[in-house]
Amino acid sequence: MQLAACFFLGCGIFLASGYNSFSKSMETIGKKQYQVQHGSCSYTFLLPEADNCRSSTPYVSNAVQRDAPLDYDDSVQRLQLLENIMENNTQWLMKVLNQTSRLELQLLEHSLSTNKLERQISDQTNEITKLQEKNSFLEKRVLEMEDKHMLQLKSIKEEKDQLQVLVTRQNSIIEELEKQLVTATVNNSVLQKQQHDLMETVHSLLTMISTPNSKNNFIAKEEQISFKDCAEAFKSGLTTSGIYTLTVSNTAQEKKAYCDMETGGGGWTVIQKREDGSVDFHRTWKEYKMGFGDPAGEYWLGNEFVSQLTNQKRYVLKIQLKDWEGNEAYSLYDHFSLASEEQKYRIYLKGLTGTAGKISSISQPGNDFSTKDADNDKCICKCSQMLTGGWWFDACGPSNLNGMYYPLRQNNNKFNGIKWYYWKGSGYSLKATTMMIRPADF
Repeated sequence: MQLAACFFLGCGIFLASGYNSFSKSMETIGKKQYQVQHGSCSYTFLLPEADNCRSSTPYVSNAVQRDAPLDYDDSVQRLQLLENIMENNTQWLMKVLNQTSRLELQLLEHSLSTNKLERQISDQTNEITKLQEKNSFLEKRVLEMEDKHMLQLKSIKEEKDQLQVLVTRQNSIIEELEKQLVTATVNNSVLQKQQHDLMETVHSLLTMISTPNSKNNFIAKEEQISFKDCAEAFKSGLTTSGIYTLTVSNTAQEKKAYCDMETGGGGWTVIQKREDGSVDFHRTWKEYKMGFGDPAGEYWLGNEFVSQLTNQKRYVLKIQLKDWEGNEAYSLYDHFSLASEEQKYRIYLKGLTGTAGKISSISQPGNDFSTKDADNDKCICKCSQMLTGGWWFDACGPSNLNGMYYPLRQNNNKFNGIKWYYWKGSGYSLKATTMMIRPADF
């Protein structure tokens, strides 16, 4: 005989029988039920009626009346069979429950995994939201900075325009001041010329009444005898300082020059001298070329003569300086020469020693000579017109021994005075200067 048992789970409906599972319709509901509780799930079993079961032994309805012992044995066998079936079903049910527990565990794990994934997604969503908020904030800051920079650029442009206007005005003022300076220089030149004429008159009178051998007014007895330079005169036996006649070799050109026969062993040909402001040194190119002034006082020997002389052999240059406080200093160059007029009388100097500064106040390398009518400097401002005098200005440079002569208590803060920067600075105008040369082999 084959029996069947049906059961329901609180989480689903299952059908079980001996060794095979089968489906049964819902019409079995209403038959004898058995309920089992397992954890959070409950299970309901439906047992089939007797007439639903088939017996391999023919059923006799009156077996009880005919043969009671046989009916009892048969019932015991049936009951035993039913218990076996129930035990099998119970084992199968336990398997199902185990399977269900594993499924529930998997579902739980899946649920936990899903929750974790959801949390990760949520966290990432939050991060994205934060990044979006931060990006929005940065965009706002960038816009603010752009606005601020635009305002700054606008302000800078306005300041630039204002500075441009100011520079234009300053240029106009400077041009006007330059015109006034030129006018003042011209007026001063006239006054200096008048003073010079007066000093020459006085000098002539003093010469007439002085002794013939006076040191300051000595003229060599052999005035008709010409020398190449003062060193040659000194070696010929004329060792008294004074005015001598010099002649350039192979030419008939003669020059009156003051010879210093005492300083450092003598033989010095003086090419420039300043001592009292009696001579105007704001001269033209031609005047500096040929020379001007009085060898007995202030004068410039002449660029052409010095150029020809210093290109015959090697000469040294000594510059003597005096300030208004009684101090003296000198700069000695062991190699000095002037180029030709075609090369604008460019100066060449080497080997500086002396007490008037460790750095040369005449800019190196050599610079071209400039005058008020011949601008050969390296500045657009025309140094000779601004600083007065003729000189090797470079870009207005640290020196100008041919500048305006200023007397005591008027000699400070004068940018156009007689200056030697590396001794007294740029604004101090000196009292006296002397430039003199002699052969290096003297």
